[in-house]
Amino acid sequence: MPPVFQDLIYTKQAGLAVVTINRPQVYNAFRPQTIDELILAFEDAWRDETIGVVCLTGAEGNFCSGGDQKIRGDAGYVDDRTGQGRLHVRQFHRIMREIPKPVIAAVDGYAVGGGHILHMLCDLTLCSSRARFGQTGPRVGSFDAGFGTIYLARMVGEKKAREIWYLCEQYDADQALAMGLVNKVVPPDQLLEEVRVWADKILTKSPTALRFLKASFNADTDHVYGLQAIAHGATHLFYGTEEAAEGRNAWREKRPPDFNAFRKMPW
Repeated sequence: MPPVFQDLIYTKQAGLAVVTINRPQVYNAFRPQTIDELILAFEDAWRDETIGVVCLTGAEGNFCSGGDQKIRGDAGYVDDRTGQGRLHVRQFHRIMREIPKPVIAAVDGYAVGGGHILHMLCDLTLCSSRARFGQTGPRVGSFDAGFGTIYLARMVGEKKAREIWYLCEQYDADQALAMGLVNKVVPPDQLLEEVRVWADKILTKSPTALRFLKASFNADTDHVYGLQAIAHGATHLFYGTEEAAEGRNAWREKRPPDFNAFRKMPW
């Protein structure tokens, strides 16, 4: 029996497992429980020998807007089950890359912040014509300086990756296609149908060949795991600063952040 989830919808049909983040009230932003459930869903799809392709998507018109800023405290994202600051997103990033089956992101609406990184780490990305992509970290007092920077630069080039992070602007589906962030753009009502088409094509291919191909593609950036651990540790420490709190509080209060007081050079 597949696990039962609160923050996800998890279905399987004809070789395809579909993992849907189901928190539409916050544009499918994730909390600690969401990440824990995503790990469990991907582990289940990994073990299931009838599954050859996994699709990651979001419910009700959006993919994922990243970490839920409403629960971000000085010690990180607070788990309402324990009251502790924790978010095992790095473990989820790892299983996305290491599951020996192709993962397709189906992006409708927003894929921003940590949600943008999730789609990047999928093997393929299909998106709707109303999809929006971008990073938000420096605007809200956060960053992801592991796969979020290094892998993005491999996809779109150094100059464009720096633009995406430094300016925190958003890009539409056609812009994402032009810069190599996505594989195909389709009308919103055809998005999951297109996932099915791509999955069916993949399912006719040798699973062992696909497994080794995925490992080979990943080998070029596997060194980022260590940097990711350092970067996430730094982010955790940063969340306890007044500067990070200003970004978070400004977002909650719907005002522009004022980082002028923090423009110092500590190192």
